[in-house]
Parts: sequence; structure tokens; C-alpha cells
Amino acid sequence: MSAVRQWKKIENTTDATRGQPLAARVLARKCELEDALADCSPRRPLRRMAIATALATVYALMTGDLAHPPAVIARALNNWLERNKHLV
Repeated sequence: MSAVRQWKKIENTTDATRGQPLAARVLARKCELEDALADCSPRRPLRRMAIATALATVYALMTGDLAHPPAVIARALNNWLERNKHLV
């Protein structure tokens, strides 16, 4: 038996969209979380609450011009992406 494991690269939208504009990355991750919330079982209340909290946070940050956000909002959106990239 081989001692080497086959590692499957797990990629979420946050990692898959690196190099794209911040607005595109945020919108892709938001859509992914909305789909995950819709598919999440009511028997998983902690997961549902974590996803709902992440979505509520990004909804509050998505104000104004997403293509040209102020520096403070852009930093908060980037932090949100990094903080929630392993949520689902």
C-alpha cells in the first residue's frame, strides 16, 4: 500500500476567482452562500445561522458603487471574503 495520499484540491469561489475584480468575487461568493442557505437542511441550525450571518454582513457592506468602492468598504469586503471562504 502506498504511503502517499491522493489530495483532492478543494476550491471554493473565493479561491477560484482570485485575480478578478473585488465586486465579481464578492457577488460570486454571495450567490454561492445564498444557494447553500437554500439547500441547507432545517436540521442544521448552526450552519444555517452561520450562512445567514455571513449574508447579512455582506448585504450591509454592498452599498453604493461596488465597481469602485471606497477603501474602507473594499477592505471590509476583502476581509469578509477571507473570513467566510471555508464556510460551506
